[in-house]
Formats: sequence, C-alpha cells, structure tokens
Amino acid sequence: MKVTGFTFLRNAIVNDYPAKEAILSVLPLCDDFIVALGNSTDGTSEMVKQIAPEKIRTIDTVWDDSIREGGRVFADETNKALAEISADTDWMIYIQGDEAIHEEYLPLIKKEMEQELNNPNVEALLLKYKHFYASYDYLAESRRWYRREVRIIKNLPGVHSYRDAQGFRINDRKLKVKLIDAYVYHYGWVKPPKGLQGKVRNFNQFYQTEEWIEANYPVQDTFDMHNADRLVHFKGSHPKVMQTRIAAANWKFEKDLTKETPKMNFRRKLLQKIEDLTGLRLFEYRNYKIVK
Repeated sequence: MKVTGFTFLRNAIVNDYPAKEAILSVLPLCDDFIVALGNSTDGTSEMVKQIAPEKIRTIDTVWDDSIREGGRVFADETNKALAEISADTDWMIYIQGDEAIHEEYLPLIKKEMEQELNNPNVEALLLKYKHFYASYDYLAESRRWYRREVRIIKNLPGVHSYRDAQGFRINDRKLKVKLIDAYVYHYGWVKPPKGLQGKVRNFNQFYQTEEWIEANYPVQDTFDMHNADRLVHFKGSHPKVMQTRIAAANWKFEKDLTKETPKMNFRRKLLQKIEDLTGLRLFEYRNYKIVK
C-alpha cells in the first residue's frame, strides 16, 4: 500500500500557520509528500524544503490573485499538488497548512486504509474536527463550524478538490466515505487579538472584494469574537509536533472567553440544543455520502 501526502502553501510564515507541524503530523503515514509552493514573499519555500527532503517534493506555483469567487483559488492550488501524485499511489492524505493530526490517531488511520483498500464502496475516509479559536486553550463548537471533512482519499480517476478546497469530489459527484474516529486539529483561528483580525481579513480576500472587507472587517485593536459563536475549554492534549510552538507562543486572556462569545438567535440556539442532546446536526451541509 502506497500513501502520498499533499498540500498547498503560500506565505505560511508571515500568516503564522503551523505548516511545518501540519506536514510532520502525517508524514509517518506517507511514503512521499507533494507540496505546491505558491509565490510567497517570506521563507515558506526554504522552510518546507528543509523538513524531510528524502520524502517531500515541491512544485512552484503562481496564485491567481484575481479570483475572488468562493475561495476557488484554494481548490486550484490543491489540484496542482494532486496532479503531481503518481499513478501507483493507493491512498492520498490531504492536510492544510493550519491543521494537524494527533499521533494517537495514526495507527487507526493506517489500519482503516489497509482494511478499506480493496473495498470499492469506500472511496475516502471522513475525519472529525476540533477547531481551536483565539488560543490553544479554547475550542469553537457550534453549527458555524464543520464537524467532519474528507482528508484521506483513494487515488481514483476524476478526484478533484471542490469549491474552496474544504473537501473533494469525483467527477463532480460526492465521494462515498467511511466515518472514522480520528480527529483533525484545526489551528487556523489561533491568533492573538490583532492577528486573529488579520486572519479574518486575509481569509476574506479570497472570497470578497476589498470594499466588502473594509465595510465588514475594519482594522481594530479589540479582540473580535464575531466568528467564534460558542467557545468551550479544551481539556485534551495537542499533537507532539505542536508542543514547541505552543510552549513558545500560547497566550492567556484575562477573561474567560467562553463567556465572551456572541449570543445566538432563537433558531440557532434551538438547533444547537437539539444537537447537544441528540448528536444530530439538522440541515447539515455534507459534501460526501457516508456509506459505512
């Protein structure tokens, strides 16, 4: 069984993304790894090339900054990396530059890949998500945040990144997936107050016009909880590859941020209550079909 990892990156250092840690978190599962390196203005390219040159191959790409439509440039860049994966690869592991997988899940993931390798009814593995927000001590948990996404895909003809690279499809149809009990740790919203606001502004430049960004997210010095919705305390452990970064850069807040998030309207509050009690997320968007 051959496994290839892949991702895309641009200006990971200036945007303070844990891109090195993201790659290292899945590298033990991979025989090789493809990185599409966009036209960065920082040292992202040099950083990636020093991680594990015996496994990692990079390709240079140029982002089309004129694309402001639904984050499509992310899918375009993902597809450039995907296109470099050799035909003899069985499974492909996709990790974005602000994600990591805890080492405790790696044996399970390997077991699932081996078990489902020759099962034609399973085309991908669906992983669960933990979304960290503001600091490494808080999780965002609400309907605003996606619960699951496809990150491990069989190397089948027609597979491509979909919309803003959150998921994948095969010839424009939804993938048949198996939900497994493994989590992706999403760190993209872990920023100090000004940095978090910068994340929101930088993120929206691939979806909206400059005028929309200035009107909706003007530069401020205050801490913006607009995207949080609901925060809870994180009580588990972080992946080992993240320990050095967290020890060097975690910050504390004077207030308990679980009490600072905006209030939900009645409909959102009701739907959230149903989910909390039953585990069912009504009207959930699913870019996949769970078959197992």
